[in-house]
Amino acid sequence: MKAGQDDAWPPALKRAASRPTEFVMQIRNIAIIAHVDHGKTTLVDKLLQQSGAFRDNQRVAERVMDSNDLEKERGITIMAKATSIDWKGVRVNIVDTPGHADFGGEVERILSMVDSAIVLVDAAEGPMPQTKFVVGKALKIGLKPIVCINKVDRPDARVTEVVNEVFDLFAALDATDEQLDFPILYGSAKQGWMTETGPDGPKDEGMAPLFDLVLRHVPPPKVEEGSFRLLGTLLEANPYLGRVVTGRVFAGSVKPNQAVKVLDRTGKVVEQGRISKILAFRGIERQPIDEAEAGDIVAIAGLEKFNVADTLCALDVTEPLQAQPIDPPTLSMTFMVNDSPLAGTEGEKLTSRVIRDRLFREAEGNVALKVEPAPNSDAYIVSGRGELQLGILIETMRREGFELGISRPRVVFKRDEATGDILEPVEEVVIDVDQEHSGIVVQKMAERKAEMLEMRPSGGDRLRLVFHSPTRGLIGYQGELATDTKGTAIMNRLFFAYAPYKGEIQGRRNGVLISNEQGESVAYAMWKLEDRGPMMIDPGVKVYRGMIVGEHTRDNDLEINVLKGKQLNNIRTHSKDEAVRLTPPIRMSLEKALAYIEDDELVEVTPKSIRLRKAILDPNNRKRAEKTKEMVA
Repeated sequence: MKAGQDDAWPPALKRAASRPTEFVMQIRNIAIIAHVDHGKTTLVDKLLQQSGAFRDNQRVAERVMDSNDLEKERGITIMAKATSIDWKGVRVNIVDTPGHADFGGEVERILSMVDSAIVLVDAAEGPMPQTKFVVGKALKIGLKPIVCINKVDRPDARVTEVVNEVFDLFAALDATDEQLDFPILYGSAKQGWMTETGPDGPKDEGMAPLFDLVLRHVPPPKVEEGSFRLLGTLLEANPYLGRVVTGRVFAGSVKPNQAVKVLDRTGKVVEQGRISKILAFRGIERQPIDEAEAGDIVAIAGLEKFNVADTLCALDVTEPLQAQPIDPPTLSMTFMVNDSPLAGTEGEKLTSRVIRDRLFREAEGNVALKVEPAPNSDAYIVSGRGELQLGILIETMRREGFELGISRPRVVFKRDEATGDILEPVEEVVIDVDQEHSGIVVQKMAERKAEMLEMRPSGGDRLRLVFHSPTRGLIGYQGELATDTKGTAIMNRLFFAYAPYKGEIQGRRNGVLISNEQGESVAYAMWKLEDRGPMMIDPGVKVYRGMIVGEHTRDNDLEINVLKGKQLNNIRTHSKDEAVRLTPPIRMSLEKALAYIEDDELVEVTPKSIRLRKAILDPNNRKRAEKTKEMVA
């Protein structure tokens, strides 16, 4: 069947449409979960292609489910998305989920929509932290997964060991005997084949073995008795339809223009209204339908306050559907109005009110984010799962035309109610590194108060190191790890638990070079100052008083003048003037800048620039604030 042709439905579905109970039997809901870069989105591409969701002559982008610009640039999935395929008269709704732990809030919510999950595992890397995180959530709610060993064509594939590791992981996560008896598929999503017989093939059946296994193994959706009820899971803003919420219909059926109400988690009525449109997933497109039945996954438009984790239901329903609890945020940053001398020169959205509206709108759709006003200021404290999640939000906002001042990331502490002790978030960190670099990694992690749990070979003269580390110690370590290991180490991290505070961790060892004048940087001045430390700016760049322009070679901050040109006179010299050759500056990406700054510094983010600056620009006020801080201490 081609996408978007309802009149081309298979006869089995046409017959079932008149008998709702049997229609439910013709739907399967499944999620694809795995660690980042194990091939989820590529697998969905092949499933869509081989199920006939695309025309033969239709041009489709690679990783078609990654629709967001940032997703395409970074090669990662940020937002969970739904699609559907038709196979042998059965509609299979598939949800593609993010692989980064920072976007775990997306994964936790969608698991309530599906009846099983395909756990995709790299044949060389094996189950990684995010696999453990999501599989644990899936097993806890009783899903019976299908395991797919992907990338078996890799030269370093170790299929048998990986299968054993997956079984050990399931056992460690307290899987039931039924869940431990999981079916296994082997294949390569990139090459477009899967098989149940083993890693050597056959390869000529394509994805058919996976389709058939889904139909056999995944149970039909369970339908509850009573009137219409739908649990909101994914939220988006559509310029034509307004707020669109995707969710699964747990009971009853619903039609456009039907009167409904929205209940929050406590059962309180949020709003009443009418549904303007019901959209069903047909391949990669969404199409309006006349009725949604229990068991299906659909998108609903027409309600202004319908939010994630709310229940949309018929007017006679009083009890909301239970939503999965979301793990708490562990990291926070302060978003504030950009008050630098260059404010307003590059962006359009500058005011506190515009920033506030944008942040609260983001928090509505992303339940893993928490936004609250900062005390005694126009700033807002945004808490999330990690640096990547908050960095993606900042990058999205700067592309929308915002100018912001961003503080250093801080961990979210808690207090133990029983003992009164301060608790901090601890993460499980897995680092795959070449043996020759393992010593420096262990040393640096120990300096960050990390505790090593395991060291074992991971194939190809590499070691896998497992640590429990305070989140504080990991801020800014990614770049340092890449430098220490010549870019060969791979670090994966996952929230583990809150644990007692582990003491002070030494921060940045070097001070910074601060501009003491406003104007445009001059190459000659920068050349003369190179012995003070590496620069972070190019010549001809606008700078201002209090802006960070380089890194000092010593541990204290130093104010410098990068505007001073060469003094000209009328005396000729025998030798020609030497050409000014500058060392290339340190390039600061957004994530690198956020990890680099200290508590008294900010990152100034605009649509065109990322600048580092002191929070207090005036040097006299800065010294006064430091003295006050010392007296208080």
